[in-house]
Amino acid sequence: GSGDGQGQILQRFPEKDWEDNPFPQGIELFCQPSGWQLFPERNPPTFFVAVLTDINSERHYCACFTFWEAVESPQPQSHPRNGEGEEEEEEEPSSPIQPAQLFAPKSLVLVSRLDHAEVFRNSLGLIYTIYVDGLSVSLENVIGNLLTCTIPITGGAQ
Repeated sequence: GSGDGQGQILQRFPEKDWEDNPFPQGIELFCQPSGWQLFPERNPPTFFVAVLTDINSERHYCACFTFWEAVESPQPQSHPRNGEGEEEEEEEPSSPIQPAQLFAPKSLVLVSRLDHAEVFRNSLGLIYTIYVDGLSVSLENVIGNLLTCTIPITGGAQ
C-alpha cells in the first residue's frame, strides 16, 4: 500500500483510567501528527512535549519519544531476468531479493499534570534503552520505580 497506517496502543500504565486523570482519547493521533508512515531508512529518535488542555481547563503535559523499528516489506521482490542462456555469478541465483526493509515509528508517551520536560525525556529515554537493549527487566517494575519515591518524615526515619 501507501505505507500509511493507523497507530494503536500496545500497552498502557495504568491499565484502567483514574477518575481524576482519564486517559487522553486519540493519543495515538497526537504522537504522529503527520501520520503513521513507513520509511525506507531508520530515522533518529525524536522527543517533544505538548500541552493538552481538558474540558476543565486543566493542563496535561504529553511527552512523546518516538523511535523507529524495522519491519519487513509486505511485498517481496524478485531478481530481474537478463536473458535466456545468460548466467550471472551470484551466491543464490534463483532466490528472490530479500524484501526491502522498512521502518515504522513506535512512540513512548508520558502524560502528566506536572511540567518537567527534562525528567520526562530522561524517563522515556531509560524505558527506550531497556526496550532496545532487550534487558530482562519488567517494564512494569521500571515504570513503578520511576513513579515511586520515598519522602522522609521531617526529623524521622524514611
